[in-house]
Amino acid sequence: MNRRLRSLRARLLLANFVVVGAALGTVVVATSLVGPGYFAQAMGHKPGDPMGAVMDMATRLAFDDAVRNALLAAGVIAVAASLVVSFAVSGAIARPVTRLVRAARRIAQGHYTERVPEGGTGEIGELAATFNAMSGSLEATEARRVQLVGDVAHELRTPLSTLDGYLEGLQDGVVTPGDETWRLLRTETARLTRLVDDLQELWRAEARQLPLKIETVEASAVAGEVLERFAQQAATRRIALEANVPPGLTLRADRDRLVQILGNYLANAIRYSPDGAAVDVRARRVGNAVEMAVVDRGAGLSREQQDRVFERFYRVDPSRSRALGGSGIGLAIARALASAMDGSVGVESSGPGKGSSFSVTLPGA
Repeated sequence: MNRRLRSLRARLLLANFVVVGAALGTVVVATSLVGPGYFAQAMGHKPGDPMGAVMDMATRLAFDDAVRNALLAAGVIAVAASLVVSFAVSGAIARPVTRLVRAARRIAQGHYTERVPEGGTGEIGELAATFNAMSGSLEATEARRVQLVGDVAHELRTPLSTLDGYLEGLQDGVVTPGDETWRLLRTETARLTRLVDDLQELWRAEARQLPLKIETVEASAVAGEVLERFAQQAATRRIALEANVPPGLTLRADRDRLVQILGNYLANAIRYSPDGAAVDVRARRVGNAVEMAVVDRGAGLSREQQDRVFERFYRVDPSRSRALGGSGIGLAIARALASAMDGSVGVESSGPGKGSSFSVTLPGA
């Protein structure tokens, strides 16, 4: 019972009754003070007239009685009307809020699919829409969390199974110790180490806990450094690396992290481009920002792949990527690093088989 009295609807009803009581009290006081004088003036009674005094007393009593009855009737009618209106108004206001409270309780219990109707207008409607947007964001975050746990478990299972199998074989004498065996075991442990390091870097980047040295960076110098790093890797497959960067184009960024982002793009471009193809590193000014991109003529991406390619552990070709040793979170790290530097990443592709362009946009200097 006490909880009902503290509810929003009860407080709205009480507030309405307080307003009605204050209005009635004001009317009573105003009528008592002002009414008799106006009434006497309207009756035309003159001071010193005995007959007028007798009539004045009688009419005054009749007037007071009529006013009292009128005020009493008006008060009853006003209270009844306010009761009906208050129930309707308070219900219309409290009902959506009550739905929001119930939905919030269910979300707190882990039911992130909970939504409320958005048919209201004004602040209540905006609150419902904002609540649904929040619950949708929580649902997507929870889905990503569950998927991340599953993806990490899946990525760890393969190297751990390989290690466990070989160690068991060594213990039972089935596998003969040798250079090939030790090389394979070191390869699997290196793969685990790389995955853990990537996950740690991704977490630190998304949490904005990476130390960044933001400075003015020459776009052409960054492009030259990235191309130099991958020149040997590209040469083994006769892939031509080219730079198309205007001189004097500068941007604000952490140079090492920008090189890391472009290096990730370039590594993927070389990995998925056919032998003898060309890969370009380009830069251009876009408003007050500078966009640097790696453009290839490789496999290309569908619209669905473009929408998901920066997600953690997403692979365009899962079997091929594992064979080449990719962890599936390099592009997620690139997105987190760009966000930490107040920038953004993007991808464009005309479709499968038509190449793609991966870009990073950062504030211009």
